[in-house]
Amino acid sequence: MTDSPVTEAAAEAPADDALAIETRGLSKAFGRQRAVADVDLAVPRGSVYGFLGPNGSGKTTTIRMLLGLTSATDGQARVLGESMPERSRDVLPRVGALVEGPAFYPFLSGRANLARLDSGDRSAPSATRRARVGAALDRVGLGHAADKKAHAYSLGMKQRLGLAAALLMPRDLLVLDEPSNGLDPQGTREVRGLIRSLADEGTTVFVSSHLLAEVEQMCTHIGVMSAGRLLTQGTLDDLRALGAHRVRLLTPDPGPAREVLTRLGLAPDPVGTAPGTGPTHVEAELPQPGPSPESIVAALVAADVRVRGFEVAGASLEDRFVDLTGEGFDVAG
Repeated sequence: MTDSPVTEAAAEAPADDALAIETRGLSKAFGRQRAVADVDLAVPRGSVYGFLGPNGSGKTTTIRMLLGLTSATDGQARVLGESMPERSRDVLPRVGALVEGPAFYPFLSGRANLARLDSGDRSAPSATRRARVGAALDRVGLGHAADKKAHAYSLGMKQRLGLAAALLMPRDLLVLDEPSNGLDPQGTREVRGLIRSLADEGTTVFVSSHLLAEVEQMCTHIGVMSAGRLLTQGTLDDLRALGAHRVRLLTPDPGPAREVLTRLGLAPDPVGTAPGTGPTHVEAELPQPGPSPESIVAALVAADVRVRGFEVAGASLEDRFVDLTGEGFDVAG
């Protein structure tokens, strides 16, 4: 099989104007090994799309194909309605990207690095360059370090500088590979707020991340990769809804509470195995169909079980990831 950007049939497929990124059968092989296999992405315009997967799942290879940094073996990629990489000269000026960590001239300041990058953009007016660079630095919290040499920047500061580079000009699409890498908790919160504000302004954000808790707080849509294949994608709410719901009960009467839940058809977790719970917590998976939350509470009260707290919680993003891939995930980075 030859290494060509798109197949002839895929090149003729019409674009969906509602999608910022659309792929059909996108594949990449290195010799006999398929790093990406038949990926069909659908990233709605204006969304914050979290692209999840363990290391080696094909996320970065997919991103590189989307940006025309490597050619596809098979399939089609459209970005902002245009075929890639054929229309890259028209598309890339509308795309900001941070992929595989930023690289800068170490003995130039952050401000000078951005000015050099900006000068290479044919669509960027030189008359407003200084103001544009200053605004980008301020937006990522580097205004105070603008004149500091890049080699003296911490990893988190370099990551912020990479984000600033992606924001030098207004973008229709931002592609961010691990944007919170190296950031402290405060910096991570600031990046999360920045991504949300960009989405509110109409920018589509495609973000690859290992930080599931962050993705869950900022993304509207999710795609999960494993072993080069896209296992599922959709809205965050839809993905959560596919998982099992759980009853979480806080009571000083755990024994009688467990008896009531068992009688109602629930299967309480073995004592002491629920993560992060103490002796007065009882958890159980809620079957579907099953008793309503109101009827569960009524049965507990009727059995003289003292209820200090009660909730029915859906599956977390981490739960769904483990269900889909069959493996754990480094949620800390």
